[in-house]
Amino acid sequence: MKPEVVFGLENAVWPAVLVNTGGTVSMTNAAAKNTFGPTLAGDTANLAAIWAPENGGSAADFLARCEQSPAASGVLKFRTAAGVATSFLTTVCQFNHDGKKYLVLQLLPTDSTTLPAAKPSTEAQALAPGDAALKQKLDCVLQLARTVSLDFNNALTGVLAHTSLLLSKAEPEHPWRRSLLEVEKSAQRAAEIAGELAQFSRQEKETRRAPAGNLNAVVGRCVEFFQNAHGARFNWKLTPERSLFAARFDEAKVQQAVTKVMENAVEAFGVSGTGQITVQTRNVELTEPTQDRNVRLAAGTYACVEISDSGSGIDEESLPRIFEPFFTTKRPPHRGLGLALVYGIITNHGGGVAISSSLGVGTSARIYLPADKTLVREVISVDKELRGTGTVLVVDDESLVLTMAETILSDFGYKVLTATNGQKALGVLSQPGIEVDLVITDLVMPGMGGRELMDRIRQLYPDMPVMPTSGYVMAEDKKSGVGYLQKPFTSSELLLKVKAALAAVKAVD
Repeated sequence: MKPEVVFGLENAVWPAVLVNTGGTVSMTNAAAKNTFGPTLAGDTANLAAIWAPENGGSAADFLARCEQSPAASGVLKFRTAAGVATSFLTTVCQFNHDGKKYLVLQLLPTDSTTLPAAKPSTEAQALAPGDAALKQKLDCVLQLARTVSLDFNNALTGVLAHTSLLLSKAEPEHPWRRSLLEVEKSAQRAAEIAGELAQFSRQEKETRRAPAGNLNAVVGRCVEFFQNAHGARFNWKLTPERSLFAARFDEAKVQQAVTKVMENAVEAFGVSGTGQITVQTRNVELTEPTQDRNVRLAAGTYACVEISDSGSGIDEESLPRIFEPFFTTKRPPHRGLGLALVYGIITNHGGGVAISSSLGVGTSARIYLPADKTLVREVISVDKELRGTGTVLVVDDESLVLTMAETILSDFGYKVLTATNGQKALGVLSQPGIEVDLVITDLVMPGMGGRELMDRIRQLYPDMPVMPTSGYVMAEDKKSGVGYLQKPFTSSELLLKVKAALAAVKAVD
């Protein structure tokens, strides 16, 4: 973990404390400040100040044991601001940063824990005491899932991008190509799992107005991925609507949903079966509310993606339950989250998912996204030429990501500069003779994070385009107009985003 990631725990409802191996407190979250008061404030505050004698042994002895055990947990007592020794289920996580060891202590409530009253949310006020304690524990699980998915995505970004780069250079008969395809497929699967963790940890509706997207481009990338992964096993037929209506959607989420449906279509043929999978996009105009199988669509205009397979089909008994979380007719390791995730993503966009199927005949899935009756603007994502020119500054605290981005962008004609945090990025930009055409910055970094860096760049270099990137989804950067890069990404996705961003800047000039 990185300090900035850990204090993604800032908004957690349970106390979290960052200490060095000597017990000196470096950071605390709001819940810790509320629970322990000024005891942990100041540069010399120490964990010993809140350590309860009932624990047996000292705080220093406990931390020394934690050094030997990278992940430790147990019920311990700490003295709150009221001077009361209170029990917490204490989990300890160790990490290294700048050559130094740190420990993160998360103090989770037990059934007997009564935390000092904070400013309660409207939701918390409506909960019974038992439900409130349960919600605290659920919030803990969700926060841990967010943290794990973020770190996981950072690692997968390097794996996916390097693998896709090697595949782009390998001849069709190269002896390593098959193994590289398996690596890519495994990494893609891992990315999906990380995405599921992030998706379920957020549990939120889309409240922002998403940017207009190119649904044809998203569908085309998904089909291309499965064609590469499964070779000639299936006959893929892609029929895009050339005058597709413009839908507003979060590209990363909708691509995840489309990929899940296509994955189900492939799995409908079993381990070694073959057959045809048809994918088409089309415009749908409804003058009155319409029922399509399991979904009722309001009157209006939609962009529709239909994915049909000639596989095994779904029996009538299972069909009504296919969107239920954890319901699956497949064997482990399938967890039954796939179509539940698809349903959540699409309905959060105001759309719907209709499924029709006959056992032994096949299945058809139709994804409807609300659209404007204007034509989608074709962008560079359909352009196969990925080479470009210009200077790109990549800012990320993960060395794997920096190395990957530098390797790929340099190989395709760009000059690449790198920085590990916001302060260093500003130092690069201020160097005489340095002219940067585009900044790509991670959002979560130690020191100056990506959002603060973006604000500083806008103040100091108003015309500098900045493209944020992260394992989490955020709105397109309206001020720079160059979009957002979702982690993990392939080499082609990186190159397409960079080329499109630079083209957008030139168009404005």
